[in-house]
Amino acid sequence: LPLSMASAQPANEAPTFNEHIVPIVFKNCAACHRPGEVGPFPLLEYKDVRKRGKLIAEVTQSRQMPPWHAAPGHGEFLNEQRLTDEQIALIRRWVEAGMPEGDAAKLPKAPTFTDGWQLGPPDLVVTMDKAYEVPATGRDVYRNFVLPLNLTEEKYVTAVEIRPSARNVVHHILIFQDKSGKARNRVTGGQPGFTNPGFAFTLGEPITSWAGGSQAQHRPLGLAVPLAKSADLVLQTHFHPSGKVEQEKTTVGLYFAKQKPARTLVSFEAPPFFATSAGINIPAGKKDYKVRGNFKIPVDVEVVSVSGHAHLVCESMKATAKLPDGTTKSMIYIPKWDFNWQREYIYKEPVKLPKGTIVDVEIIYN
Repeated sequence: LPLSMASAQPANEAPTFNEHIVPIVFKNCAACHRPGEVGPFPLLEYKDVRKRGKLIAEVTQSRQMPPWHAAPGHGEFLNEQRLTDEQIALIRRWVEAGMPEGDAAKLPKAPTFTDGWQLGPPDLVVTMDKAYEVPATGRDVYRNFVLPLNLTEEKYVTAVEIRPSARNVVHHILIFQDKSGKARNRVTGGQPGFTNPGFAFTLGEPITSWAGGSQAQHRPLGLAVPLAKSADLVLQTHFHPSGKVEQEKTTVGLYFAKQKPARTLVSFEAPPFFATSAGINIPAGKKDYKVRGNFKIPVDVEVVSVSGHAHLVCESMKATAKLPDGTTKSMIYIPKWDFNWQREYIYKEPVKLPKGTIVDVEIIYN
């Protein structure tokens, strides 16, 4: 059933699950809300959705769900999960009508999902040797874990799929490669891995990142990240204690290109180093503390993706490209930042920015 049919229901008739609501749920909710995935409960059948109907109406109305925070009109992205105002209203009307199931003959076929690895069997799978014990309470924990790869030749990474074993305490993971071999022997505190959040930034080279709700996908345009023959993976994991002791043993699947990419993939940050160099000092009660940064592009580029990173008191963030001819392009705007959902947004079509373009970023903290 085309998704557009979901808004074609007459205003004087009560919408039904089988005809009007389930297409929205299958397209925007089921990928995460199914057994073995990040959603805390399934949303695959009528009984599942009816049980949570009022909650679904609330979180869609507030746009807490689906977890897509990029505002419309500020970049066009792949796999968009933003509901329309009409779809949100339709869900609310369905709940107010008593959540009728409707004609079973109009129930579309449930989507099929790949069990296990979402991109198919990886070319290389590596897992932490031992589980890290996350304490029940206390401050957030940042821990580095080293996964030896033992490669026989240089590889080019097109995609990475991360599978934490205790998703409810893993906030995000930054993945680096360490060519020096120095990370292997660093163990502190009698547990796997070591502290020192700055280690990966000074000796490692970034590959990708993972956060709750992230979906593995191959890099566009045949792009890939070079992975040295000598490289070990370093996972810098941010843990948020959940109230009970958890055991985390992360597994990583790597997908390799068949040949060396013809083009170079690079990244930049504005402000640099997640704004740690910006001297952030937010006065108590300040509702609109602004942090700004910019980056002048040294060559012609095609921007394939953008992502944001901030913590609990971030309110919003936006990035705007100012081209040499004076025109501007809004690259992304996240009006309501959510610490729990930090994702990479891949453009439907690469955004061409000529040499000399200045990308301005503004982040507001409350």
